[in-house]
Amino acid sequence: MNSIAPGSYWTQTAHLPSFHPLTAAVKADAAVVGGGIAGLSAAWELAGAGLNVVVLEADRLAGGVTGHTTGKVTALHTAVYDTLRTKHGEEAARLYATSQSAAMRRVVEVAEELGVDCSLERRPAFTYCEGPDGTDALRAEAEAARAAGLDASFVTETGLPYPVAGAVRVEDQAQFHPVAYLRGLVDGLLARGVRLYENTRVTGVRGGEPCRVTTASGVGVSARHVVVATHHPLFDHALLATRLTQHRDLVIAGPLPTGQDPGGMYITEEGGKRSVRTAPLADGARLLIVTGEAFTPGGGEDTEAGYARLTAWTAERFPGVGITHRWAAQDNSSTDTLPLIGGLPTAGKNVYVATGFAGWGMTGGVLAGRLIASLVTGGREPWAALYDPARIGPALRSAPALLKTQWDTGKHFVKDRLETLGDGTNGPVDELRAGEGTVVRAGGGPCAVHRDDRGELHAVSAVCTHMRCLVAFNNAERTWECPCHGSRFGIDGEILQGPALKPLERRDPDEL
Repeated sequence: MNSIAPGSYWTQTAHLPSFHPLTAAVKADAAVVGGGIAGLSAAWELAGAGLNVVVLEADRLAGGVTGHTTGKVTALHTAVYDTLRTKHGEEAARLYATSQSAAMRRVVEVAEELGVDCSLERRPAFTYCEGPDGTDALRAEAEAARAAGLDASFVTETGLPYPVAGAVRVEDQAQFHPVAYLRGLVDGLLARGVRLYENTRVTGVRGGEPCRVTTASGVGVSARHVVVATHHPLFDHALLATRLTQHRDLVIAGPLPTGQDPGGMYITEEGGKRSVRTAPLADGARLLIVTGEAFTPGGGEDTEAGYARLTAWTAERFPGVGITHRWAAQDNSSTDTLPLIGGLPTAGKNVYVATGFAGWGMTGGVLAGRLIASLVTGGREPWAALYDPARIGPALRSAPALLKTQWDTGKHFVKDRLETLGDGTNGPVDELRAGEGTVVRAGGGPCAVHRDDRGELHAVSAVCTHMRCLVAFNNAERTWECPCHGSRFGIDGEILQGPALKPLERRDPDEL
């Protein structure tokens, strides 16, 4: 039986250099907050336009969403085109296809310019269904994607080792090793004079002339422009959180037996979502990467059971694959389907944001970098209005989805408190086994408690420091997660993922 390595295959097989934290105040033309593909792409484009750029990353470059993606670089985003055409019109669908395709080409251009060895491969992309009930929708999607300008067709045969009822096929898409790509991009940024800082948590941004950026250490940055590329907009002056929903997907990977490569990138919404692609291994074999079991962070799902279902599905569909890696990816989606990229006028002048990529951040992040650089330098991409965070029409048309998002958030805020051991007993803590976690009421407030493999208890406040929703335990990753806006914390309360800017307050386990 293969041993399974916890953690992303990408982060384990490509390594970026380390950078010191920011320790003294600096000035720049542009400050980029966030060191994933969106932030580093923005820095690349801004530096290429002649601006002096600094990048501030709270942890390690590529250590967040980008380092845990599947690395698909495609303009086929499940079944987005028929939705866009229906909700926003044919021109919106065309601009979406054009901009996403341009981002895909930009990845290829940059990789070639920098000579990056990032396992870039051109492959067709498929959205498929196994059941006949889904074929009509996929026929409509193929027609909408083709009308939007993609080389799309409806097919009934694919390279998968199991039959499908139908699929949308789009030719000449791409896949790559995302961390290896960013490694090459970092080398290019350094050559352009970009200053990179890690372990520098930004705690505030104020727009103006100049903009002011504050950090947890008290050291600040003065910049003419600020780009917030932090997955979730940490400085939510425009209340973008009300227009974003969080989702997390499990990922497993293992070597594929020779001759079984399906020859493309595949995704279906059936069965809790399944996404399939392969990547080259050093010995000429292929690594199968399977994603699925989407869930809301902090929703109380049994994530170990989710991994078991994903593993069983893979064993049935791809016999002979031994799972060697597993990890999870998190992303957010806007209530009107479209990413939010552009200026944040309510945050003050000259502040920009990039978020809401809906799981398609490889093209979305590169697109964001180019679009924001264009806005900063006075350009005007034809799709700027499509992604503008201040857009009105699409937001109004998505009002039912927005209201549902707010209802779900409010429901968690009230319901979780009512259900958290209202009798004040500590019984469940005594029953915790190694590796388990629970939320109890102790000392008059909710407390998150975990028992580690040595049998020792770790206790922190269960109140998320972002907007005070209650966290829940993820038993596979052993983290505390907030169901309202997706903040994630370690067992001792340290921040793993925003929008929270402060850790969970520690509690004394002996007082439980």
